[in-house]
Amino acid sequence: METTFLLDDFSHFYSFFQDGTNSFQDATNSIPDGSGGGGGGGGRKRKSETGGGDDGGGLKEIIASLLMLDEEEKVDQEKWVLDSDNDRALFEENHRMNAQAMNEYRADMVERFDEMEESESSRVKRARRSAPAVAASAAAAAAAASSDNVGSESSSQPAGHHRRLWVKDRSKAWWEGCNHPDFPEEEFRRAFRMSRATFNMICDELDSVVTKKDTMLRLAIPVRQRVAVCIWRLATGEPLRLVSKRFGLGISTCHKLVLEVCAAIKSVLMPKFLQWPEEEKLKTVKDEFESISGIPGVGGSMYTTHIPIIAPKVNVAAYFNKRHTERNQKTSYSVTVQGVVDPNGIFTDVSIGWPGSMSDEKVLEQSSLYQRANSGFLRDVWVVGGSGYPLLDWVMVPYTHHNLTWTQHAFNEKIGDIQRVSKAAFARLKGRWSCLQKRTEVKLLDLPVVLGACCVLHNICEMRKEEMDPELNFDLFDDEMIPENGLRSASSAQARDRVAHDLLHHGLAGNAFL
Repeated sequence: METTFLLDDFSHFYSFFQDGTNSFQDATNSIPDGSGGGGGGGGRKRKSETGGGDDGGGLKEIIASLLMLDEEEKVDQEKWVLDSDNDRALFEENHRMNAQAMNEYRADMVERFDEMEESESSRVKRARRSAPAVAASAAAAAAAASSDNVGSESSSQPAGHHRRLWVKDRSKAWWEGCNHPDFPEEEFRRAFRMSRATFNMICDELDSVVTKKDTMLRLAIPVRQRVAVCIWRLATGEPLRLVSKRFGLGISTCHKLVLEVCAAIKSVLMPKFLQWPEEEKLKTVKDEFESISGIPGVGGSMYTTHIPIIAPKVNVAAYFNKRHTERNQKTSYSVTVQGVVDPNGIFTDVSIGWPGSMSDEKVLEQSSLYQRANSGFLRDVWVVGGSGYPLLDWVMVPYTHHNLTWTQHAFNEKIGDIQRVSKAAFARLKGRWSCLQKRTEVKLLDLPVVLGACCVLHNICEMRKEEMDPELNFDLFDDEMIPENGLRSASSAQARDRVAHDLLHHGLAGNAFL
């Protein structure tokens, strides 16, 4: 195409020279032949013909030069394209090699961690299998020593001569100091986020479930130490290796104790301290919420927060938290905790463990509260939620459209007063139990039990008026997404309009929106 373009550009020069040559030849041929000038005329004619041949040869040289330049340009263009392709191929190859190296490194790290877990598990199993044999040999040696009866020389040996070598000596000084009656109350409260009296009450409640019997191999860990391991781990969020050093126990033992005590809290304490209020109590809750906001019939304030987790090995996309990733500029994965609280910030219903990619609307639809409400359990009761929830027959939410009237602004202000109750409760929950602020080492399947235990312990502390250190205050952040179908109940929309009208015209709306 480029060669054709150049020939077309210079074709008018070739036509110009051809026309000039033809005109010159016509003029020469028109000269009449004379007797004396015949030879001269013939000479000029031959000379002009010879000159025309030279002009034609020069034109061909020009065209050949142009073609040669075009060919060189074409070669340069092909060379540039080839170099570009080579550079691109080299870049893609380097990128592929780097990606492969990163994948191999990750796979190697995962394999190493798996090997470490398998090694630890096999070591524990071997110790358990060999324990009876070692105990039998120790008993036989003790019997032989007693039958020899070497007098005072043998009796002078220490009682712990036949030591169990598979039990590692660890210091328990810190826990023994905390468990001592003279340990300062403020230090105990700072370590366990509760007073000693509350801690003792929890231990008494869990005693029958958590207690273990002594064996011929070792003494059982006391109930108070078992409960302390769990509460300190939840309160501080410290890794298991530090929990192990504090309490003088093995890492795997500490992990097992945390899960066992959390399961006991869920099975024993949750039915007592985290339940939907009875009819008489519910009436009190409604009255207290009405005194806060002026909105009648409110039985709870609902909120949904996210708990960060390590990226799971399966179904990763479901737990990806886009909003927290964009805010923190770091890939985030989470599970949700939906809770309903009373005016005192005490949880009356929780729904735990749904993937972090789900909106508040979807989490609500999957909760047991949603199923009970649709079956008529929450009749004549409003549960107030934020703008991330839809308006239902039993869920009251603020107005979310643009160009609100004064009445609607006033209503939203009062809804915000109720919402602040649940937000403050979740802020205290995360502030008091620091394990909820960072990615936990607990497996995804065990996480709902741990989170449920945190909610129960929160209720116990709130009911017993446990003060929280101001240093533990936590800034809550959870984006609310407007639901696709925010208006699902026409009757609720009318009821919301009536409530908004009554608030404004009875002087209960306030003027913060002005």
